[in-house]
Amino acid sequence: MTRVVAQLHRLRWAFLATAVVLLVVFLLAQRQTVDVSYAQSPSGEDSVTEGSAGELTDTDLPSVAEMTAMLDEDPVVRLPGSIADWDEQLVTEAIGDADIRVLVTPPGLTEKQQDQLREVENATILVVGTEITGTMYGVSADDVAGWRAQFATGDVTSLLLTLVASEKDEDSPPDIDLFRWRAPTAAELAPVVADLRADRLHVADGATLESMPDRAATAFPDQEPLFAVFPQQPFGLPVPEYGAALAEEFPDTPIVVMYGNWAEYHGPDAESFSDVVAAGVYSRFGDRIAGYAYPQANVLGVYLDQVTDVRYAGLFDRPLPYQPFDPLRVALPVLPWLFALCVLVFLGLSVRSVLGPGGGPPRRAPARLAGLTTLAIEMSGLSRDPALVRALSKLEAVRRALAEDLSQRLVRRLLDEAESELDTAARELGRADYRPANYLAGGIA
Repeated sequence: MTRVVAQLHRLRWAFLATAVVLLVVFLLAQRQTVDVSYAQSPSGEDSVTEGSAGELTDTDLPSVAEMTAMLDEDPVVRLPGSIADWDEQLVTEAIGDADIRVLVTPPGLTEKQQDQLREVENATILVVGTEITGTMYGVSADDVAGWRAQFATGDVTSLLLTLVASEKDEDSPPDIDLFRWRAPTAAELAPVVADLRADRLHVADGATLESMPDRAATAFPDQEPLFAVFPQQPFGLPVPEYGAALAEEFPDTPIVVMYGNWAEYHGPDAESFSDVVAAGVYSRFGDRIAGYAYPQANVLGVYLDQVTDVRYAGLFDRPLPYQPFDPLRVALPVLPWLFALCVLVFLGLSVRSVLGPGGGPPRRAPARLAGLTTLAIEMSGLSRDPALVRALSKLEAVRRALAEDLSQRLVRRLLDEAESELDTAARELGRADYRPANYLAGGIA
């Protein structure tokens, strides 16, 4: 019995040690960094980086007092160089009698200039480039139609209507898409096709791209792409849909068409690919692109990086590189449960060691006889106490009584007397673990 107790004691500490090891492994695993390189995509760094990409302009703003005076005279003030447009009738009707004043500025302002705008206290809504903020909130597009209207034509009608409703504590109106396509004329399409056949690149007057993008080969490694780049298109007029027309002229060829800061893909897998790339670019960088004057080369570079990342993510059935089996990653979700189990076992064994085994002493006479006899034999090697001798005599009497089928009352009395004598011997020996109540508890059933 003593050996069993010792083994349980060692087992208790083994479970505690295991719990500590599991906890340490789990916590260390949380410190591992996550690789978000899209299966080791070779895309470049994001080009939209503040202060290093030519996104700031040399715009000179009027003083705060001058802009305040302008807004006192006119509820909508548009500073030179502004690029945002909207449906004035819709926005005016939405404002109604509310005292909402709109200050529109060019993109690419410095932080100091933006702080200057915030000091214009009577400006309810600020439009910097096509980025829109109000007294409490800002609004931004969240779907392809909204981004296309904003970055291809500078249309912020839907954004303004949403912010006006917010300023008036009204429910947001449904989005309004005023963007319209038209087929390009033969005269418009001919020079574009000619440039693409000659150099794979067409840059229209007013566009800022200077050369073929460096990342084109990485984004489209299997086939040389074509690029047609145009400036921001006039608001309120249908936009020539060069993408569809060029896809007919150059079938099965990757084509990227850019209007202002809006880039879109045409060619193989366009239906399942174009919107995914657009959402990846403009959901992440839309606010930065809206408020700053980034060159088209920078925005196009970010777009091509996203194309590369999506390709390496397997959208085009490109096989992903082999990932070795990581047993830690597989087992990591189970570790907290194993830790909890080890702690529960440790606590259970600890309670047992403090309170003693919970099974109780045996009740049937043969079982009590066997347990007390085992205890007496174990104690006989350590003690010559008279109480132990008397206990052995009582146990012999119990065996005879059971063999002769004497009354159970007599058997129980003899067992009680033997147990009492053994308890006395254990106390004299100074061994609490040899006291029958402790020794027999949880022992023989």
